[in-house]
Amino acid sequence: MSKEHSRYRWFVVVVFFFFMLLHQTDKLMIGSLQMQISNDFNLNNKQWGLINSGALIVATFLYPIWGYLYDRYSRTKLLSLASFVWGATTWLNAIVRSFGGFLVTRASTGIDDSSYPGLYTLIADYFGPNLRGKIYGILQLAQPLGYLIGMILALIVAPRIGGWRAIFYITGSLGLVIAVLIYFGVKEMPRGKAEPEFENMAEMQTFKFSWAEAREIFKKKTMWFIFLQGFAGVFPWNVITFFFFAYLEKERGYDAKSILITMAPVILILASGYFVGGALGDFAFKYTNKGRIIVSSIGVLMGALFMYLAITTPIEATNQFFILMCITALFMPLSSANVIATVYDVTVPEVRSTAQATEYFIENAGAAFAPIITGLLADAYDLKTAILLICTAAWLLCFFFYLGAIFTIDQDSHDLRTQMAERAKAL
Repeated sequence: MSKEHSRYRWFVVVVFFFFMLLHQTDKLMIGSLQMQISNDFNLNNKQWGLINSGALIVATFLYPIWGYLYDRYSRTKLLSLASFVWGATTWLNAIVRSFGGFLVTRASTGIDDSSYPGLYTLIADYFGPNLRGKIYGILQLAQPLGYLIGMILALIVAPRIGGWRAIFYITGSLGLVIAVLIYFGVKEMPRGKAEPEFENMAEMQTFKFSWAEAREIFKKKTMWFIFLQGFAGVFPWNVITFFFFAYLEKERGYDAKSILITMAPVILILASGYFVGGALGDFAFKYTNKGRIIVSSIGVLMGALFMYLAITTPIEATNQFFILMCITALFMPLSSANVIATVYDVTVPEVRSTAQATEYFIENAGAAFAPIITGLLADAYDLKTAILLICTAAWLLCFFFYLGAIFTIDQDSHDLRTQMAERAKAL
């Protein structure tokens, strides 16, 4: 690999990091804006859940379409289009003045939320299997950091510059800027270029999407366990994203300053957990194909345990609550980068976007209803009960699904490496 190519691929990582950082800021700050938006439109918990479920439902149905398009056409051009859609729909969301209009335009922001499979598969063609966990961990730092930036914009900046609509105008405009940067600055890479079997080859075979290979995704047992954990695993993330700030304010009595002081360190620790998880997964993967799955199973089990301990902490024990949330935040993201890398450890390059999109489709098929279910439980009981039940139950299910994958990953990974070796010999 030339030094120029090595430097350029890190430039691509930086561009995609800022794409994800600003996009996640735009997407996730709505949780911090719950009280402001709810007051504007006079919303209850059920209506608030419906607003957030709308975008998730739209993203769910579009995942297979995005995945197919990424495997057939230029991923860089499609990512640029996704960034443009992000900017345009966020502007529309800021313009409307009725609950119905806000519901519809917020749902439209889900169009670009399903665009990440192309980004991850393009990165997989710049970096080989032994580095992918760490790279995905770096990229996924953008999610909690975006959450933190969104929280600062919502709680501190928005009240000073005209409210939540002004913030949406800013983040929407940034989406348009990033669209231009990706379109002109990021190069497409041949699918499978970074696979070990093709590492030193001057010429690359062009691998094209085929329905036969797409069907093979569903014959891999590991993928079924990945699908199942995905269905359950995103429930807690959506519950925390859309309801945790309201829980802190309404049921634990925190004001805006206390929320920021408490959650900023928690989110920074959460951010570190993405990279730690990816790095641990890469390290363990060097010794066993089961490595990424083992790291993931530890993450969800410990996350469930410490979330339970945190939520059941008495309200007056603020220091104890803070410490337990920090520990929870470290374990929560350990599986994230490893799940993406595992998908690519068992699927061929030309259908990886489809495989990733299918996994996200199944995730969101369940998680899209998480805000509605949480809202109903919160109205029937309280937010504490809703958060506790959904988070602990979902993560425990994920633990058992990961145990299943431990028994299938070796065979599926071996099959992929054999197939790649046969292709390399044929060139």
